Amino acid sequence: MNILIAPDKFKGSLSATEVGNAIKAGILEQHPDLNTRVQPMADGGDGSIDLLQELWQLQSHTVTVSDPLFRPILAHYYTSNDIAFIEMSKASGIALLKKTELNPLKTSSYGTGELILHAYKKGFKKIKLFIGGSATNDAGIGIATALGYSFYDINGNIVRPIGENLPYIHLIASRELAKEMKNIELQVVCDVNNPFFGERGAAYVYARQKGADKAMIEYLDKGLQNIREIFWENGLPDVQKIEGAGAAGGVGGGMMALFNAQQIAGIDLFISLFDVENQVKNADIVITGEGRLDDQSFDGKVVGGIYHLCQKYQKTMIVVCGQHHNPNNQPFNFPIHTILADAKSVEDAIRNAKFYLHQIGRTLSIK
Repeated sequence: MNILIAPDKFKGSLSATEVGNAIKAGILEQHPDLNTRVQPMADGGDGSIDLLQELWQLQSHTVTVSDPLFRPILAHYYTSNDIAFIEMSKASGIALLKKTELNPLKTSSYGTGELILHAYKKGFKKIKLFIGGSATNDAGIGIATALGYSFYDINGNIVRPIGENLPYIHLIASRELAKEMKNIELQVVCDVNNPFFGERGAAYVYARQKGADKAMIEYLDKGLQNIREIFWENGLPDVQKIEGAGAAGGVGGGMMALFNAQQIAGIDLFISLFDVENQVKNADIVITGEGRLDDQSFDGKVVGGIYHLCQKYQKTMIVVCGQHHNPNNQPFNFPIHTILADAKSVEDAIRNAKFYLHQIGRTLSIK
């Protein structure tokens, strides 16, 4: 019997590899003759390029760039052949700020643009930009400013590229660098499919976790509406009509409008890169999981991607997670095992996740 273990990381606790190996160790303790394979997964969220580095041994580049509040920090990206793998969270991520510093009115994606520019000057003309985990809601104008664009208000003053200034943008201008950047192959990798603005848009869905209150969310949403109009008036695509344009505070839409970027679902990319479809096809049982299983797990995330493959090939799927949030009591056609069922607390579950996952592996019903 072939067992495929293809989990995401348990955020704040274990890497995807550590999760898979802990489950595998538990299974083999009870069933030592099983053919068990671990395939760590990601979906474009923060940590995605580190998984690629772990599995592929890419070349690392460290650069001094601006953090979300324009302070200098060291950030890294990876390359292989002619491709640069850049992650927004390394320069513009929510994890770079203290809780008291979170404020999407004041934060910028400028540092991510500096990473892209560094890769471009190094000769990399294919950029895969992973945009999960951002601290920003600036529609990508920070990135664009670092790459040769300027944004002006109605009085002709240059606008600082932060979320607070989106409503004031009246004019876009591009230097030669921005025109050059349109010739690179830029692929935006994300794990959500939200529209640019509106009830399911960037501000209303994600700005709260970045430090916004209700009034700020409404303000940021109006700013996104304004920059969409400015894009449209300049002959650029109508980003509100593009699925996923709201990813990373509107970076998805901004990159597609300003740099002709192609957007791809992160889970689809990793399924392709790791040949996961064939691995599922050849497995008898597939085990996947993540730290928190909820409604979003089936909307561009690892669990949802694995689930669709298991449905396609009629494979038995088992989900292992830290906790399961299901307020609507939605029925599932696969077993779910949670660490919190045995752990003393959330803190205990996070701290001792490896132990609990090993225990779950030992008790799984493998038939």
